[in-house]
Amino acid sequence: MARRSRASKSRVVATAAPYIQRNLPFFDPLDEETLLKLEAQVDWIIQDIGIAFRDDPVALDIWRNAGAKVDGDIVRAPADWIRDLCAKAPSEFTQLARNPEKSVVIGGNNQVFAPIYGAPFVRDVERGRRYGDMASFEDLLKLSYMHPNLHHTGLVICEPCDIPVSKRHLDMVYAHMTLSDKPHLGAITEMSRAQDSVDMAEILHGRDVMDNNCVIMGNVNTNSPLLVDKVVTEAIRVYCGRGQGIVVVPFILSGAMGPVSTAASVTQAMSEAMMCCAFAQLVHEGAPFVLGNFLSSMSLKSGAPTFGMPEPVMSNYAIGQMARRVGLPLRCGGSLTASKIEDAQAAYESADSMHSTMLAGAHFVLHSAGWMEGGLCTGYEKLIMDADRLGGYQKVLSLGLDTSDEALAKDAYQEVAPGGHFLGSAHTMRNYQTAFYEPALSDSENVESWEEGGAKDMRQRAFEKWNDMLARYEKPAIDPAIEEELQAYVARRKAEIPDAWY
Repeated sequence: MARRSRASKSRVVATAAPYIQRNLPFFDPLDEETLLKLEAQVDWIIQDIGIAFRDDPVALDIWRNAGAKVDGDIVRAPADWIRDLCAKAPSEFTQLARNPEKSVVIGGNNQVFAPIYGAPFVRDVERGRRYGDMASFEDLLKLSYMHPNLHHTGLVICEPCDIPVSKRHLDMVYAHMTLSDKPHLGAITEMSRAQDSVDMAEILHGRDVMDNNCVIMGNVNTNSPLLVDKVVTEAIRVYCGRGQGIVVVPFILSGAMGPVSTAASVTQAMSEAMMCCAFAQLVHEGAPFVLGNFLSSMSLKSGAPTFGMPEPVMSNYAIGQMARRVGLPLRCGGSLTASKIEDAQAAYESADSMHSTMLAGAHFVLHSAGWMEGGLCTGYEKLIMDADRLGGYQKVLSLGLDTSDEALAKDAYQEVAPGGHFLGSAHTMRNYQTAFYEPALSDSENVESWEEGGAKDMRQRAFEKWNDMLARYEKPAIDPAIEEELQAYVARRKAEIPDAWY
């Protein structure tokens, strides 16, 4: 049983920190009066309007037995009770990776970046746009594992559409457990798939470790407006029931699944998420919970979602302040864009979305890299380009402004005469290797050097980068007995489950 009591060791791919320990203050643009007004509306929705918990009689029984008012499938409760329940969830927790050196801390002053989740299509500059398959899924997983600026590998980096829907969760979870040693998520689309993920996590980490630690989480969306369906409640019952974590994210397109006004949609998101957190604490007090917000504006002409716009940017700041007041870790934002390729639109929208996510203090960020086409497509080049920029965010968040004696460089002023230069000074020589963040994909040389190198744009440089990374990939070591047990579990469950393509 010794192998079950610890995660296996593996070769460290990068020396970067396993997650961000933030030193930059949060950006809090809302004053106290505004926050109280928003919180009053959250309380009103919880107490007077209510949230529907649909198609899960067990969930309604849990609410009813705890003392909530249940009218059909509408659950209403005193807001102070819901806030008290939310306070039972940890404001900070660790998700263990099978390589302990890559475990992440979610909440507090920490931030964790993970790649895109859920896209059915993939794209690269050589093969173009196509349905995702298992080969693409494994490529993108390996790249996420290898990249030092991605701390967590999520789960559905793309949908492996060549595998039956009923079975693909087994292949995806197994791949995350064996091709990477970073933390990851589990499946949620059906209760049995969530249970498979939890069972496989117990094989990987061991019962004793799992009994006392968060080793896996599920990520679910409420069915906004004001509806929590059984996918959410059953996932909470499986993951939180085992003491594991859950991320619940209201997915609100303002004007469709929420009012067109950003303030109303933010309060709706808080209400839906807080009710789910309270439910999770009724299932298992102290279960890790991440409060999510995925608020997007939309074109009221076509109905298409829009990203990087001022309204969702503002919602990131608002939800950040409100989540901290509730005491819950936050998930929001990412490198989001509606663009179909890595063009100027993609750069602007992704930068605005990700920058506000950073300043707002999102603790767990899905869609940090690779998102294109409103989330329908994972871009190989986009994944590498976004992750490259995440390194800059990481430096800003981790360091802030260094005002140490070394940073103030008094000896350099004593060495360099007026009108001279600091290039060869002792201070520069001591610090030149770490003084500035150098994005691997940016070309800052003169035009002649750029032309001699083939006049490549960033998409081409990213294409070459990810191909080189895959050529250098080495599978992280894993205990052969654990891998064999995981293989046996997957084989047994696949034999039990009929193929289904929907």
